[in-house]
Amino acid sequence: MTDQWIGRWTGVEGLFLEISKDKPAGPGHYLLEMQYGLDADQSGTFEGQATAEGIRFNREDGPQLLRAGDGEATGMKWLLEKEDCLIVKTGEGYCRD
Repeated sequence: MTDQWIGRWTGVEGLFLEISKDKPAGPGHYLLEMQYGLDADQSGTFEGQATAEGIRFNREDGPQLLRAGDGEATGMKWLLEKEDCLIVKTGEGYCRD
């Protein structure tokens, strides 16, 4: 399921998520390049691992779970109409058109 998430996802105000396979780490491992906040230090590339719930990863604000959802599940009015989204937490989501 998570291999379908590979590629670029767009958030609001310039935020983004780019998912690629972490080939040296093996199947089910990903690299998540993200700008997840408006501050310059709220970006980076994080190692993720597929689980039954989505992709687990760690960043400076703690352990996170990236999961599938829709625009409504992001909790963000700008993404409300989107149907293909990935959500980290309420208020942080990335969608495809």
